[in-house]
Amino acid sequence: MEDLEIARACALYADDKKAENIRILDLRGLSPISDYFVLCTAMSTPQLRAVRDEIVERMKEEHQMPPTVKDGNFESQWIILVYGSVMVHILTPEKREYYALEELWGDAPELALTVEAPAPEPKEPKPKKAAKKAAAKKAPAKKAAAKKAAKKAPAKKAAKKK
Repeated sequence: MEDLEIARACALYADDKKAENIRILDLRGLSPISDYFVLCTAMSTPQLRAVRDEIVERMKEEHQMPPTVKDGNFESQWIILVYGSVMVHILTPEKREYYALEELWGDAPELALTVEAPAPEPKEPKPKKAAKKAAAKKAPAKKAAAKKAAKKAPAKKAAKKK
């Protein structure tokens, strides 16, 4: 699996846990420590944990890739996962604003996320005969109700006149 595919997969997994403001920065030629940064915001400590766990578990299950480094704790509000030359940063809004990694690496181009949901499976059309029968049964009932209302209306008018 190439580094860009790893970065996009991590971004997708973060999106699955409703991480916000997900960005992939291309640091090739700019940083000796990493080729790609994946930055995302978790709005709470439980979400920080959920995003981290989702990325770690799915990378292991689907790509047989555990992180080479896991750093940070929930109290620090900043978790870092490293997959080869991809660094995933999961931060709370306060830490993301304070450290401003996008500004620090402002020369790095941002890459498209391609975070897409799978296309829904096509549904089989329902039989038309059942729908026609149901409609046919309802029509006479409506007519009968209209006739009853019409019969009652003259009786009410006569009662009002007396």
